[in-house]
Amino acid sequence: MRQDGVLTEDPGGSEFATLNEAHDYAVGSAREILANRVKNGKIIDGDRLEVVRPDGSLALTVPLKSALKFD
Repeated sequence: MRQDGVLTEDPGGSEFATLNEAHDYAVGSAREILANRVKNGKIIDGDRLEVVRPDGSLALTVPLKSALKFD
């Protein structure tokens, strides 16, 4: 997770067969984080989850705000 420009790595991590599976998992995680922040009155601004490949290269990012549905 990258928050205020600072990367916090998940030491356990997770592995997925496809990038789509990784994306779906990241969106679900983003929704959990958002729910907790809303519940605790925290600001939701600019933070994102980053999915990396085994070699450490960035595969995709999921901005937390993108997990919200308005319609």
